[in-house]
Amino acid sequence: MSLREKIKKRLSRERGTVFKDPGGKVSVCLVYPDTYHIGMSNLGFQGIYGLINSRRDCLCERAFLPDQEDLEELTKRDSPLISYESMRPLGEFDVIAFSVSFENNFPDVLRILRMAHIPLRPSDRNDRHPLIVAGGMAITSNPEPLAEFFDLIMPGDGELPVPLFLDAVKEWRFKGARKEEILKDLARNDGFYVPSGYEVSYDGERIINRKNKEGYPEKIKIPLLKDLDHGVKHSVLTPETEFSDMHLIEVMRGCPWRCRFCLTGNLIPLRIRSLNSVIDEIKDSTASRFGIIGSSLTDYRYIKELLQFEGVDFSITSLRASPKTAEIISLLKNKKSVSIAPEAGSERLRGLINKNIKEEDILHTSDLLFKEGIENLRLYFMIGLPEETDDDIIGIVELTEKIRSLSKRGFISLSISIFVPKPHTPFERAPMQRPEIIKKRLNIIKKGLKAAGHVRVFHEVPKYAYMQGLFAQGSRRIGGVLEEMLEEPDWKEACSRRGIDPEFYIFRKKESEEILPWDFIE
Repeated sequence: MSLREKIKKRLSRERGTVFKDPGGKVSVCLVYPDTYHIGMSNLGFQGIYGLINSRRDCLCERAFLPDQEDLEELTKRDSPLISYESMRPLGEFDVIAFSVSFENNFPDVLRILRMAHIPLRPSDRNDRHPLIVAGGMAITSNPEPLAEFFDLIMPGDGELPVPLFLDAVKEWRFKGARKEEILKDLARNDGFYVPSGYEVSYDGERIINRKNKEGYPEKIKIPLLKDLDHGVKHSVLTPETEFSDMHLIEVMRGCPWRCRFCLTGNLIPLRIRSLNSVIDEIKDSTASRFGIIGSSLTDYRYIKELLQFEGVDFSITSLRASPKTAEIISLLKNKKSVSIAPEAGSERLRGLINKNIKEEDILHTSDLLFKEGIENLRLYFMIGLPEETDDDIIGIVELTEKIRSLSKRGFISLSISIFVPKPHTPFERAPMQRPEIIKKRLNIIKKGLKAAGHVRVFHEVPKYAYMQGLFAQGSRRIGGVLEEMLEEPDWKEACSRRGIDPEFYIFRKKESEEILPWDFIE
């Protein structure tokens, strides 16, 4: 099946897709740098699509990283990547807007630009080319590895800067304003970062100075939507997503717990959506299934009321092990799988990372879940944390064994991630643990639980965790590595070819007075 045939088939199964006549409208192609299945499961991507299309003077279409067989077809024919709604080449749009949620998708941004036949760097583009812009969580955290490939970056909540940006694009496309002028005007507002307005000096890999050019602010302030009732909404229903025809509803943004490793709890202030607003969205939707989205849904003040809403099948991804959770477990009707996140195996380490849940709460919550008939209890742990020891790893094994002893029913699945220091968190200057230590600790867990009944262990592939660490911590110099990865996909080899020492970013504790690549973001 060709890419065009695949797109037609997917569009035929969607509900809520927007088709517009492009005449006289600002045209935006919203791009998710991963496959359709992943991109359409992302509520932020869905919400911006709906936000842009809510304007009569704008249209928004979508594009994604093609599946492997489609990549091969495009490469063989040297055909440009096309949008979904009109199947136009991306280069025919006024704007190509990337929604970047995860650092490991950074290389795919450049792959998509190349497939769209668009020069990678703004200096090689002209007014006939689209504006290349970006937003999303990973970009908000640290835009610098990708900065030199974008005309404009919009960190923070998209609901506030996007309308102002679209007005500026109208001035450029229909009223003769120069691209440089509209970018400089936008840079005077919160939530707009024009990378070309800044010069960064280095001593080797170390940043020694960052200078803003005249007319550009020294610091970039992140705009924050105060009232989540006016946040973006789910737009398109499709069976080809992680949640299959489920309408996703964001009820919280940010997290009250501020775990020291977590970007969400430290970068994004907590906001809560009203119950009436959520119920109105449910009533307005044609869906029969709804997924509640939030970082710590146990702490959503109206969670019990929502779970008792008649005629609605809710899906909740993860619960915090706490007395509050115990109160709502009986309301989880017909749930086959539920997740809780102890994160660490010992109370000492949970305290250090500010994951303040006690072992007795973890055991009590697990016991209640098994008694409610849960078939799969997924436990999220993180290894490689600062000040972690082998005893903490043994604690993961012992805690899992205690949970397993509560019931012989169902499966326990351990999902183990590797600590990556994220910007704007208390651990932003911490190093990652070296591969030999990570390998040893994974072996302790796998061997320790080998004899445990119906316990499955899944873990992140270490090489991808280290690649994520490089991009999460990287400066603009990592842009060269991303460019090299178009020819050499192995990130270590790409670093070598560009003369970059990845250990400087990944395995080194950053000094307290050191300038960090993302320090300019407030």
